[in-house]
Amino acid sequence: MSVKVRMTRMGSKKRAMFRIVAIDSASRRDGRPLEFLGFYNPHTDPAQVKINEEKLQAWLGKGAEMSDTVRSLLRRMKKDA
Repeated sequence: MSVKVRMTRMGSKKRAMFRIVAIDSASRRDGRPLEFLGFYNPHTDPAQVKINEEKLQAWLGKGAEMSDTVRSLLRRMKKDA
């Protein structure tokens, strides 16, 4: 089983918010995740990103791969801090 750290969509039409989750790579976009790791809200100014880095590092230590989008959000979050 290959695990990915990626985003799942939430919110209403044209007001999307995203959860950052650890999920089996074969699952659909909004399938049942293994664990919730954080969220991303692009509608606030500035965009709100919160990721539990301890949980993220634990999943990466188990061999999970980050999607490109999550990687760029994490990079932006660290740059702003």
